Amino acid sequence: MEDEASSSARKPKRPRVAPAAAAAAAAWEPHFTYLPIADALKQRPRARVCLFAVVAEIGAAFHSSGTDFTVTLRIVDESRKAGISATFFAQEPDLLPCVKSNGDVISLRDVMVKCYLEEFFIAVDKRLSSFALFESKVSAECSPYQTSKNYHGSKHDKERLTQLRTWLPLGLKDFGLKDLELQLRSLKSDSTFDLVCKVLHVLKHKDKWIFYVWDGTDTPAAEFQAISDAEAVASPALPRELLCTMPCIGTVLRIFSDRPVNKASHMQQGTYWARFCNITCKREFGIWKGVFLKRSRVRLLSHEDGSVVDRLKMYDSRNANKVLHQPMGSFPSNVAVLSDEYEEEGYSTLMESLTHPEVTHKVKTLVRVVAFYPCEAYELHLLLRSNYDYSIRLTLEDPTARIDAYVHKQNLVQFFGDSLTEVVVMKKLNKLLGIPESEDGDEVVPMSWNSPWIWCVMSSYYCEKTDPWGSRRYRIVDTTIRD
Repeated sequence: MEDEASSSARKPKRPRVAPAAAAAAAAWEPHFTYLPIADALKQRPRARVCLFAVVAEIGAAFHSSGTDFTVTLRIVDESRKAGISATFFAQEPDLLPCVKSNGDVISLRDVMVKCYLEEFFIAVDKRLSSFALFESKVSAECSPYQTSKNYHGSKHDKERLTQLRTWLPLGLKDFGLKDLELQLRSLKSDSTFDLVCKVLHVLKHKDKWIFYVWDGTDTPAAEFQAISDAEAVASPALPRELLCTMPCIGTVLRIFSDRPVNKASHMQQGTYWARFCNITCKREFGIWKGVFLKRSRVRLLSHEDGSVVDRLKMYDSRNANKVLHQPMGSFPSNVAVLSDEYEEEGYSTLMESLTHPEVTHKVKTLVRVVAFYPCEAYELHLLLRSNYDYSIRLTLEDPTARIDAYVHKQNLVQFFGDSLTEVVVMKKLNKLLGIPESEDGDEVVPMSWNSPWIWCVMSSYYCEKTDPWGSRRYRIVDTTIRD
Protein backbone atom coordinates (compact mmCIF):
# COMPACT_ATOMS: atom_id res chain seq x y z
CA MET A 1 0.00 0.00 0.00
CA GLU A 2 2.82 2.37 0.79
CA ASP A 3 4.47 1.55 -2.55
CA GLU A 4 1.23 2.26 -4.40
CA ALA A 5 0.79 5.52 -2.52
CA SER A 6 4.34 6.67 -3.27
CA SER A 7 3.97 5.69 -6.92
CA SER A 8 0.78 7.63 -7.17
CA ALA A 9 2.41 10.61 -5.58
CA ARG A 10 5.19 10.64 -8.19
CA LYS A 11 2.74 10.87 -11.17
CA PRO A 12 2.43 14.43 -12.59
CA LYS A 13 -0.97 15.96 -12.18
CA ARG A 14 -2.80 17.21 -15.30
CA PRO A 15 -3.63 20.91 -15.25
CA ARG A 16 -7.28 21.63 -14.88
CA VAL A 17 -8.89 23.46 -17.82
CA ALA A 18 -12.18 25.21 -17.44
CA PRO A 19 -14.86 23.86 -19.79
CA ALA A 20 -15.47 27.30 -21.33
CA ALA A 21 -11.75 27.85 -22.01
CA ALA A 22 -11.41 24.42 -23.61
CA ALA A 23 -14.31 25.12 -25.95
CA ALA A 24 -12.84 28.48 -26.90
CA ALA A 25 -9.45 26.94 -27.65
CA ALA A 26 -11.03 24.28 -29.83
CA ALA A 27 -13.02 26.85 -31.78
CA TRP A 28 -10.10 29.25 -32.24
CA GLU A 29 -8.47 29.64 -35.62
CA PRO A 30 -6.13 32.32 -36.88
CA HIS A 31 -7.77 35.41 -38.30
CA PHE A 32 -6.05 37.05 -41.25
CA THR A 33 -6.65 40.65 -42.19
CA TYR A 34 -6.60 40.89 -45.96
CA LEU A 35 -5.59 44.28 -47.27
CA PRO A 36 -6.54 45.76 -50.63
CA ILE A 37 -3.46 45.90 -52.88
CA ALA A 38 -3.50 49.71 -52.83
CA ASP A 39 -3.40 49.73 -49.00
CA ALA A 40 -0.65 47.11 -48.92
CA LEU A 41 1.56 49.44 -50.95
CA LYS A 42 1.18 52.10 -48.25
CA GLN A 43 2.56 49.90 -45.48
CA ARG A 44 6.00 50.45 -44.02
CA PRO A 45 8.87 48.99 -46.08
CA ARG A 46 9.26 45.21 -45.92
CA ALA A 47 6.08 44.82 -43.89
CA ARG A 48 4.36 41.44 -44.17
CA VAL A 49 0.78 41.56 -45.44
CA CYS A 50 -2.05 39.25 -46.48
CA LEU A 51 -3.81 39.68 -49.83
CA PHE A 52 -6.83 38.18 -51.58
CA ALA A 53 -6.68 38.99 -55.28
CA VAL A 54 -7.43 37.85 -58.82
CA VAL A 55 -4.80 36.34 -61.13
CA ALA A 56 -4.83 38.50 -64.28
CA GLU A 57 -1.71 37.09 -65.96
CA ILE A 58 0.15 33.80 -65.68
CA GLY A 59 3.91 33.79 -66.10
CA ALA A 60 6.16 30.99 -67.31
CA ALA A 61 7.80 28.78 -64.70
CA PHE A 62 11.55 28.39 -65.19
CA HIS A 63 14.77 27.62 -63.33
CA SER A 64 16.15 30.70 -61.63
CA SER A 65 19.82 31.68 -61.62
CA GLY A 66 20.11 29.93 -58.26
CA THR A 67 18.85 26.51 -57.19
CA ASP A 68 15.12 27.28 -57.17
CA PHE A 69 12.34 27.36 -59.72
CA THR A 70 10.36 30.58 -60.06
CA VAL A 71 7.16 31.95 -61.56
CA THR A 72 5.60 35.41 -61.61
CA LEU A 73 1.86 36.12 -61.56
CA ARG A 74 0.16 39.47 -62.02
CA ILE A 75 -2.65 39.99 -59.55
CA VAL A 76 -5.39 42.65 -59.40
CA ASP A 77 -8.27 43.66 -57.16
CA GLU A 78 -10.85 46.43 -56.90
CA SER A 79 -8.31 48.89 -55.48
CA ARG A 80 -5.65 48.43 -58.17
CA LYS A 81 -6.83 47.26 -61.57
CA ALA A 82 -3.36 47.87 -63.02
CA GLY A 83 -2.26 45.06 -60.73
CA ILE A 84 1.07 44.13 -59.22
CA SER A 85 3.51 41.28 -59.84
CA ALA A 86 3.90 38.47 -57.32
CA THR A 87 7.05 36.34 -57.58
CA PHE A 88 7.25 32.81 -56.16
CA PHE A 89 10.24 30.54 -55.55
CA ALA A 90 10.29 26.81 -54.79
CA GLN A 91 12.75 23.94 -54.81
CA GLU A 92 10.47 21.92 -57.11
CA PRO A 93 8.26 23.25 -59.95
CA ASP A 94 5.26 21.32 -58.56
CA LEU A 95 5.42 23.48 -55.44
CA LEU A 96 4.83 26.67 -57.45
CA PRO A 97 1.25 27.90 -57.94
CA CYS A 98 -0.31 26.22 -60.98
CA VAL A 99 -3.15 28.52 -62.03
CA LYS A 100 -5.88 26.78 -64.02
CA SER A 101 -7.25 29.88 -65.68
CA ASN A 102 -6.82 33.64 -65.83
CA GLY A 103 -9.35 35.12 -63.43
CA ASP A 104 -8.87 32.54 -60.70
CA VAL A 105 -8.54 33.87 -57.16
CA ILE A 106 -5.42 33.59 -55.00
CA SER A 107 -4.98 34.02 -51.25
CA LEU A 108 -1.53 35.21 -50.19
CA ARG A 109 -0.41 35.24 -46.57
CA ASP A 110 2.68 36.74 -44.95
CA VAL A 111 4.04 38.15 -48.19
CA MET A 112 6.26 41.20 -48.44
CA VAL A 113 5.86 44.32 -50.60
CA LYS A 114 9.19 45.33 -52.10
CA CYS A 115 10.33 47.95 -54.56
CA TYR A 116 12.88 47.53 -57.34
CA LEU A 117 13.74 50.26 -59.85
CA GLU A 118 10.78 52.30 -58.56
CA GLU A 119 8.34 49.46 -59.27
CA PHE A 120 6.51 47.62 -56.50
CA PHE A 121 6.15 43.85 -56.46
CA ILE A 122 5.09 41.11 -54.05
CA ALA A 123 7.83 38.79 -52.75
CA VAL A 124 6.54 35.39 -51.64
CA ASP A 125 8.92 33.70 -49.20
CA LYS A 126 9.03 29.94 -49.77
CA ARG A 127 9.44 29.28 -46.02
CA LEU A 128 7.25 31.90 -44.32
CA SER A 129 4.60 32.75 -46.91
CA SER A 130 1.68 30.60 -48.05
CA PHE A 131 -0.90 30.63 -50.84
CA ALA A 132 -4.15 29.03 -51.98
CA LEU A 133 -5.83 29.02 -55.39
CA PHE A 134 -9.60 29.08 -55.97
CA GLU A 135 -11.67 28.78 -59.15
CA SER A 136 -13.22 32.00 -60.41
CA LYS A 137 -16.73 30.66 -60.99
CA VAL A 138 -19.37 31.94 -58.58
CA SER A 139 -20.95 28.48 -58.57
CA ALA A 140 -17.66 26.77 -57.69
CA GLU A 141 -16.83 25.45 -54.23
CA CYS A 142 -15.09 27.67 -51.70
CA SER A 143 -12.36 25.11 -51.08
CA PRO A 144 -9.05 25.73 -52.91
CA TYR A 145 -7.83 23.48 -55.72
CA GLN A 146 -4.17 24.05 -54.76
CA THR A 147 -2.49 25.16 -51.55
CA SER A 148 1.07 25.45 -50.33
CA LYS A 149 2.12 23.05 -47.56
CA ASN A 150 1.90 25.62 -44.77
CA TYR A 151 -1.47 27.09 -45.78
CA HIS A 152 -4.41 26.70 -43.35
CA GLY A 153 -7.90 27.68 -44.39
CA SER A 154 -10.03 30.13 -42.46
CA LYS A 155 -13.79 30.51 -42.39
CA HIS A 156 -13.27 34.25 -42.91
CA ASP A 157 -11.88 33.58 -46.39
CA LYS A 158 -15.29 32.74 -47.83
CA GLU A 159 -16.64 36.27 -47.61
CA ARG A 160 -13.65 37.79 -49.42
CA LEU A 161 -13.68 35.03 -52.04
CA THR A 162 -17.35 35.69 -52.78
CA GLN A 163 -16.68 39.44 -53.12
CA LEU A 164 -13.93 38.90 -55.70
CA ARG A 165 -15.93 36.33 -57.67
CA THR A 166 -18.80 38.82 -57.89
CA TRP A 167 -16.45 41.62 -58.97
CA LEU A 168 -14.72 39.52 -61.64
CA PRO A 169 -17.07 40.04 -64.65
CA LEU A 170 -16.50 43.81 -64.55
CA GLY A 171 -13.06 43.86 -63.02
CA LEU A 172 -11.35 41.77 -65.70
CA LYS A 173 -13.02 43.28 -68.72
CA ASP A 174 -9.67 44.82 -69.76
CA PHE A 175 -7.89 41.46 -69.55
CA GLY A 176 -9.28 39.81 -72.69
CA LEU A 177 -12.81 40.35 -73.90
CA LYS A 178 -14.75 37.17 -74.62
CA ASP A 179 -16.91 38.92 -77.25
CA LEU A 180 -13.75 40.03 -79.13
CA GLU A 181 -12.20 36.55 -79.05
CA LEU A 182 -11.81 34.98 -82.50
CA GLN A 183 -10.59 31.67 -83.84
CA LEU A 184 -8.41 31.36 -86.93
CA ARG A 185 -11.42 30.15 -88.93
CA SER A 186 -13.21 33.47 -88.34
CA LEU A 187 -10.42 36.00 -88.97
CA LYS A 188 -11.43 39.39 -90.32
CA SER A 189 -9.12 41.89 -91.97
CA ASP A 190 -8.32 45.14 -90.18
CA SER A 191 -10.34 44.31 -87.06
CA THR A 192 -8.99 44.23 -83.49
CA PHE A 193 -9.51 41.04 -81.51
CA ASP A 194 -8.07 38.50 -79.07
CA LEU A 195 -6.70 35.19 -80.32
CA VAL A 196 -6.31 32.13 -78.08
CA CYS A 197 -3.82 29.72 -79.63
CA LYS A 198 -0.84 27.46 -79.06
CA VAL A 199 2.56 29.00 -79.76
CA LEU A 200 4.45 26.44 -81.84
CA HIS A 201 7.57 28.45 -82.60
CA VAL A 202 9.07 31.90 -82.05
CA LEU A 203 11.61 33.38 -84.43
CA LYS A 204 13.49 36.65 -84.34
CA HIS A 205 14.15 37.80 -87.90
CA LYS A 206 16.07 41.04 -88.31
CA ASP A 207 14.18 43.51 -86.11
CA LYS A 208 10.92 41.56 -85.93
CA TRP A 209 9.58 38.80 -83.70
CA ILE A 210 7.52 36.17 -85.53
CA PHE A 211 5.14 33.90 -83.60
CA TYR A 212 3.90 30.73 -85.31
CA VAL A 213 0.53 29.96 -83.71
CA TRP A 214 -2.23 27.37 -84.16
CA ASP A 215 -5.70 26.63 -82.74
CA GLY A 216 -6.74 23.61 -84.81
CA THR A 217 -8.97 25.52 -87.28
CA ASP A 218 -8.36 26.81 -90.82
CA THR A 219 -8.06 30.44 -91.85
CA PRO A 220 -10.65 31.54 -94.46
CA ALA A 221 -9.68 31.14 -98.10
CA ALA A 222 -8.63 34.54 -99.44
CA GLU A 223 -9.01 36.31 -102.74
CA PHE A 224 -5.82 37.08 -104.63
CA GLN A 225 -4.74 40.41 -106.02
CA ALA A 226 -3.30 40.68 -109.51
CA ILE A 227 0.46 40.10 -109.33
CA SER A 228 2.90 40.06 -112.21
CA ASP A 229 5.50 37.98 -110.40
CA ALA A 230 4.30 34.53 -109.36
CA GLU A 231 7.28 34.20 -107.02
CA ALA A 232 5.78 36.89 -104.80
CA VAL A 233 3.14 34.50 -103.45
CA ALA A 234 5.56 31.79 -102.31
CA SER A 235 6.01 31.76 -98.52
CA PRO A 236 9.49 31.14 -97.05
CA ALA A 237 10.01 27.56 -95.96
CA LEU A 238 10.89 26.52 -92.42
CA PRO A 239 13.40 23.69 -91.89
CA ARG A 240 11.85 20.26 -92.27
CA GLU A 241 12.97 19.31 -88.75
CA LEU A 242 10.82 22.13 -87.41
CA LEU A 243 7.88 21.37 -89.69
CA CYS A 244 7.79 17.82 -88.37
CA THR A 245 7.02 19.16 -84.88
CA MET A 246 3.93 21.03 -86.08
CA PRO A 247 0.34 19.76 -86.49
CA CYS A 248 -0.66 18.54 -89.95
CA ILE A 249 -4.26 19.76 -89.61
CA GLY A 250 -5.16 23.41 -89.15
CA THR A 251 -3.48 26.64 -90.19
CA VAL A 252 -0.25 27.84 -88.61
CA LEU A 253 -0.58 31.62 -88.56
CA ARG A 254 2.38 33.98 -88.37
CA ILE A 255 2.01 36.97 -86.02
CA PHE A 256 4.55 39.77 -86.45
CA SER A 257 5.76 42.24 -83.84
CA ASP A 258 8.26 45.03 -84.48
CA ARG A 259 9.01 45.39 -80.76
CA PRO A 260 10.24 42.97 -78.08
CA VAL A 261 7.47 40.87 -76.54
CA ASN A 262 7.49 39.85 -72.91
CA LYS A 263 7.65 36.06 -72.37
CA ALA A 264 8.80 35.48 -75.99
CA SER A 265 11.88 33.57 -74.85
CA HIS A 266 9.76 31.16 -72.79
CA MET A 267 7.33 30.57 -75.67
CA GLN A 268 10.16 29.32 -77.87
CA GLN A 269 9.73 25.96 -76.14
CA GLY A 270 6.55 25.32 -78.13
CA THR A 271 4.55 24.12 -75.11
CA TYR A 272 2.54 27.21 -74.18
CA TRP A 273 -0.97 28.36 -75.02
CA ALA A 274 -1.43 32.11 -74.99
CA ARG A 275 -3.95 34.85 -75.49
CA PHE A 276 -2.77 37.46 -77.99
CA CYS A 277 -4.73 40.54 -76.91
CA ASN A 278 -5.71 43.43 -79.17
CA ILE A 279 -3.99 42.26 -82.33
CA THR A 280 -5.12 42.75 -85.90
CA CYS A 281 -4.59 40.83 -89.13
CA LYS A 282 -4.38 41.39 -92.86
CA ARG A 283 -3.73 39.47 -96.05
CA GLU A 284 -0.60 39.78 -98.17
CA PHE A 285 -0.50 37.84 -101.44
CA GLY A 286 -3.47 35.85 -100.15
CA ILE A 287 -1.67 34.81 -96.93
CA TRP A 288 -3.12 35.78 -93.56
CA LYS A 289 -0.71 37.40 -91.11
CA GLY A 290 -1.27 38.71 -87.60
CA VAL A 291 0.12 42.10 -86.60
CA PHE A 292 0.89 43.59 -83.18
CA LEU A 293 -0.53 47.01 -82.40
CA LYS A 294 0.79 49.48 -79.80
CA ARG A 295 -1.72 48.20 -77.22
CA SER A 296 -1.22 44.51 -78.08
CA ARG A 297 0.15 42.13 -75.47
CA VAL A 298 0.50 38.41 -74.77
CA ARG A 299 -0.82 36.48 -71.77
CA LEU A 300 0.17 32.88 -71.12
CA LEU A 301 -2.66 30.43 -70.43
CA SER A 302 -2.89 27.21 -68.49
CA HIS A 303 -3.78 24.01 -70.34
CA GLU A 304 -6.85 23.92 -68.09
CA ASP A 305 -8.07 27.35 -69.17
CA GLY A 306 -11.64 27.14 -70.49
CA SER A 307 -10.77 28.59 -73.91
CA VAL A 308 -7.86 26.17 -74.30
CA VAL A 309 -9.97 23.17 -73.31
CA ASP A 310 -12.66 24.17 -75.84
CA ARG A 311 -10.13 24.37 -78.67
CA LEU A 312 -8.52 21.06 -77.82
CA LYS A 313 -11.92 19.34 -77.71
CA MET A 314 -12.80 20.80 -81.11
CA TYR A 315 -9.49 19.66 -82.58
CA ASP A 316 -9.82 16.14 -81.14
CA SER A 317 -13.27 15.86 -82.72
CA ARG A 318 -11.94 17.04 -86.06
CA ASN A 319 -8.89 14.82 -85.92
CA ALA A 320 -11.05 11.74 -85.26
CA ASN A 321 -13.05 12.24 -88.49
CA LYS A 322 -11.02 11.98 -91.73
CA VAL A 323 -13.60 13.98 -93.67
CA LEU A 324 -13.13 16.92 -91.31
CA HIS A 325 -9.42 16.97 -92.17
CA GLN A 326 -10.39 18.69 -95.41
CA PRO A 327 -10.21 22.51 -95.49
CA MET A 328 -13.02 24.15 -93.55
CA GLY A 329 -15.53 25.80 -95.87
CA SER A 330 -14.08 24.16 -98.98
CA PHE A 331 -16.32 22.86 -101.77
CA PRO A 332 -14.41 20.78 -104.36
CA SER A 333 -15.16 22.02 -107.88
CA ASN A 334 -15.40 19.94 -111.04
CA VAL A 335 -12.59 21.89 -112.72
CA ALA A 336 -10.21 18.94 -112.36
CA VAL A 337 -10.79 15.17 -112.26
CA LEU A 338 -8.58 12.32 -111.08
CA SER A 339 -7.98 8.87 -112.43
CA ASP A 340 -10.52 6.27 -111.25
CA GLU A 341 -7.95 4.52 -109.06
CA TYR A 342 -7.94 7.51 -106.67
CA GLU A 343 -11.67 7.59 -106.02
CA GLU A 344 -11.30 5.71 -102.72
CA GLU A 345 -7.82 7.02 -101.95
CA GLY A 346 -7.34 8.74 -98.58
CA TYR A 347 -6.91 12.51 -98.35
CA SER A 348 -3.71 14.23 -97.15
CA THR A 349 -2.97 17.85 -96.32
CA LEU A 350 0.08 19.53 -97.83
CA MET A 351 1.68 19.58 -94.38
CA GLU A 352 1.27 15.80 -94.15
CA SER A 353 3.17 15.51 -97.40
CA LEU A 354 5.90 17.95 -96.35
CA THR A 355 6.47 15.96 -93.15
CA HIS A 356 6.10 12.51 -94.76
CA PRO A 357 8.83 10.17 -93.50
CA GLU A 358 9.72 9.07 -97.06
CA VAL A 359 11.31 11.40 -99.59
CA THR A 360 9.37 9.94 -102.52
CA HIS A 361 5.64 9.34 -102.08
CA LYS A 362 2.32 10.06 -103.75
CA VAL A 363 -0.66 11.88 -102.17
CA LYS A 364 -4.20 12.91 -103.07
CA THR A 365 -4.94 16.39 -101.80
CA LEU A 366 -7.51 19.20 -102.03
CA VAL A 367 -5.84 22.47 -103.01
CA ARG A 368 -6.19 25.80 -104.79
CA VAL A 369 -3.90 27.01 -107.58
CA VAL A 370 -2.82 30.52 -106.60
CA ALA A 371 -0.24 31.21 -109.32
CA PHE A 372 1.49 29.65 -112.33
CA TYR A 373 4.63 30.21 -114.38
CA PRO A 374 5.18 31.09 -117.15
CA CYS A 375 2.29 33.51 -116.79
CA GLU A 376 2.60 35.38 -120.09
CA ALA A 377 1.12 34.02 -123.34
CA TYR A 378 4.27 34.64 -125.41
CA GLU A 379 6.46 32.83 -122.83
CA LEU A 380 4.03 29.92 -122.83
CA HIS A 381 4.16 29.86 -126.65
CA LEU A 382 7.97 29.60 -126.64
CA LEU A 383 7.89 26.92 -123.96
CA LEU A 384 5.37 24.72 -125.76
CA ARG A 385 7.37 24.95 -128.99
CA SER A 386 10.64 24.03 -127.29
CA ASN A 387 12.32 20.68 -127.97
CA TYR A 388 13.88 20.63 -124.53
CA ASP A 389 12.47 18.99 -121.44
CA TYR A 390 10.38 21.65 -119.68
CA SER A 391 7.62 22.05 -117.12
CA ILE A 392 4.92 24.47 -116.01
CA ARG A 393 5.05 25.46 -112.37
CA LEU A 394 1.88 25.75 -110.32
CA THR A 395 1.81 27.22 -106.81
CA LEU A 396 -0.66 25.23 -104.70
CA GLU A 397 -2.08 25.97 -101.28
CA ASP A 398 -4.33 24.54 -98.63
CA PRO A 399 -4.83 25.82 -95.06
CA THR A 400 -1.65 24.08 -93.86
CA ALA A 401 0.99 25.06 -96.44
CA ARG A 402 1.84 26.56 -99.83
CA ILE A 403 4.16 24.70 -102.21
CA ASP A 404 5.29 24.65 -105.85
CA ALA A 405 4.38 21.65 -108.00
CA TYR A 406 5.31 21.04 -111.65
CA VAL A 407 3.48 19.70 -114.67
CA HIS A 408 6.31 18.07 -116.63
CA LYS A 409 6.41 17.75 -120.39
CA GLN A 410 5.47 14.06 -120.33
CA ASN A 411 2.34 14.86 -118.25
CA LEU A 412 1.10 17.86 -120.25
CA VAL A 413 -1.34 15.91 -122.46
CA GLN A 414 -2.88 14.16 -119.47
CA PHE A 415 -3.21 17.45 -117.56
CA PHE A 416 -4.30 19.87 -120.35
CA GLY A 417 -5.68 17.55 -123.02
CA ASP A 418 -4.61 16.78 -126.59
CA SER A 419 -4.71 20.39 -127.81
CA LEU A 420 -1.51 21.93 -126.48
CA THR A 421 -1.75 25.40 -127.98
CA GLU A 422 -0.89 28.40 -125.85
CA VAL A 423 -4.51 29.62 -126.15
CA VAL A 424 -5.99 26.39 -124.76
CA VAL A 425 -3.34 26.01 -122.06
CA MET A 426 -3.68 29.63 -120.94
CA LYS A 427 -7.47 29.31 -120.86
CA LYS A 428 -7.26 26.26 -118.60
CA LEU A 429 -4.64 27.81 -116.35
CA ASN A 430 -6.88 30.86 -115.88
CA LYS A 431 -9.70 28.47 -115.10
CA LEU A 432 -7.63 27.03 -112.26
CA LEU A 433 -7.17 30.54 -110.87
CA GLY A 434 -10.90 31.25 -111.11
CA ILE A 435 -10.44 33.96 -113.74
CA PRO A 436 -13.58 34.05 -115.93
CA GLU A 437 -13.33 34.04 -119.72
CA SER A 438 -14.48 37.24 -121.44
CA GLU A 439 -17.47 37.09 -123.79
CA ASP A 440 -15.46 38.28 -126.83
CA GLY A 441 -12.65 35.83 -126.15
CA ASP A 442 -10.07 38.49 -125.30
CA GLU A 443 -7.88 37.91 -122.27
CA VAL A 444 -9.00 40.00 -119.32
CA VAL A 445 -6.95 40.14 -116.13
CA PRO A 446 -9.20 41.09 -113.18
CA MET A 447 -7.99 43.04 -110.17
CA SER A 448 -8.63 39.98 -107.98
CA TRP A 449 -9.75 36.39 -108.24
CA ASN A 450 -10.90 33.52 -106.05
CA SER A 451 -9.37 30.18 -107.00
CA PRO A 452 -11.61 27.08 -106.85
CA TRP A 453 -10.76 24.01 -104.78
CA ILE A 454 -9.61 21.08 -106.88
CA TRP A 455 -8.61 17.50 -106.24
CA CYS A 456 -5.03 16.88 -107.23
CA VAL A 457 -2.53 14.01 -107.13
CA MET A 458 1.10 14.85 -106.44
CA SER A 459 4.19 12.70 -106.60
CA SER A 460 7.43 13.74 -104.91
CA TYR A 461 10.92 13.16 -106.31
CA TYR A 462 14.43 14.42 -105.71
CA CYS A 463 17.02 15.94 -108.05
CA GLU A 464 20.25 15.09 -106.22
CA LYS A 465 21.10 11.73 -104.72
CA THR A 466 23.55 13.35 -102.32
CA ASP A 467 20.84 15.65 -100.92
CA PRO A 468 17.45 13.96 -101.39
CA TRP A 469 15.57 16.03 -98.79
CA GLY A 470 17.08 19.34 -99.84
CA SER A 471 16.41 18.71 -103.54
CA ARG A 472 12.90 17.24 -103.17
CA ARG A 473 10.32 18.50 -105.68
CA TYR A 474 6.67 17.78 -106.52
CA ARG A 475 5.07 16.89 -109.84
CA ILE A 476 1.36 16.75 -110.64
CA VAL A 477 0.21 13.40 -112.00
CA ASP A 478 -3.01 11.53 -112.80
CA THR A 479 -4.96 14.80 -112.87
CA THR A 480 -6.92 16.32 -115.78
CA ILE A 481 -8.44 19.77 -116.23
CA ARG A 482 -11.92 19.65 -117.75
CA ASP A 483 -12.71 21.60 -120.92
